[in-house]
Amino acid sequence: MIYNSFEETGLLRVLRFLKIHNTEYLSGQDLSDVLRISRVAVWKHIKKMQALGYTVESKQKEGYKLTKNSDLLLPWEIISGLETKVIGQKTYYFDSIDSTQNQALKMAKEEESNGTVIIAEKQTGGRGRSGRKWISPKGGIWFSIILHPKFDISNTTLFPIAASLALSYAIEKTCKISTELKWPNDLMIKGKKIAGMLVDASFESNKIENLILGVGINFNVNTNEIKKDLKKIPKNYGITSLNEQKNKSTPTELIKSFLVELEKIYEELNNNQTKRIISEWTKRSSTIGKKVEINIDDKITKGEAIRIDDDGGLMVKNKDKINKVIAGDIVHLSK
Repeated sequence: MIYNSFEETGLLRVLRFLKIHNTEYLSGQDLSDVLRISRVAVWKHIKKMQALGYTVESKQKEGYKLTKNSDLLLPWEIISGLETKVIGQKTYYFDSIDSTQNQALKMAKEEESNGTVIIAEKQTGGRGRSGRKWISPKGGIWFSIILHPKFDISNTTLFPIAASLALSYAIEKTCKISTELKWPNDLMIKGKKIAGMLVDASFESNKIENLILGVGINFNVNTNEIKKDLKKIPKNYGITSLNEQKNKSTPTELIKSFLVELEKIYEELNNNQTKRIISEWTKRSSTIGKKVEINIDDKITKGEAIRIDDDGGLMVKNKDKINKVIAGDIVHLSK
């Protein structure tokens, strides 16, 4: 099942009309007359809406009334009232896909793909950093965003930092929950992972052709099921979900908030305004000031994480020597 935000369908026309008149019942005949479709088509669209999670009440001789929206991340719900210029204005939804990141990579070379969001209710082959499997069952928010940046290639490694900061803002504003940022791009709550990010970049002639940002948020997943797989991973931090933290927001509200925050920070990067991003990320960081162990291609570096550099690299002090780490698996050893 695939939907997008830009096709005008009969289902959307019926849904839109029910939303406008959500305080009253509308007969199948009225809907048929106004929308110029058959009563059978109206009935089929109502059934489809209910399958998508909308609550549509039906009363004999009175008709239909929409009483509750769907919690699915449907494209038309995301773009409705979305306060962005580019990011998210073109959105796709898959009920199941191997990987939103793989789908985004196929679409990224199209010029009009800038800002496109690909969402999946479930991924069968989700990818994490360093080629790891990203466990992404129903109940989470799994999506990728295609971007064609204007910023200099040197800011590519700062982009994951900026994106994680945008998500931290969105969770705080929408869910009223504070998060910590673990270098380079994980979000944590009380030491447990709530979200992670992956960036695939394509370069041409020393310029960024496109960036694909993959985002996974544990919104209302069964963490006990995921923990079984995490036992195989050494030194994992464990996970939590937003609903375990008494979150009262909806997935749609959160993703819309994130797209707005991301577009703001993305424009800062495009204008090379990086100082504020670094400062704000550092305030929320759970890594800076910690003793850390970093695995880089099976080589272990230890020391104290003292700051991030202008390009997002982590500066690690070991005795009198300071090393710059661009990427690697990091473990916090102590405060």
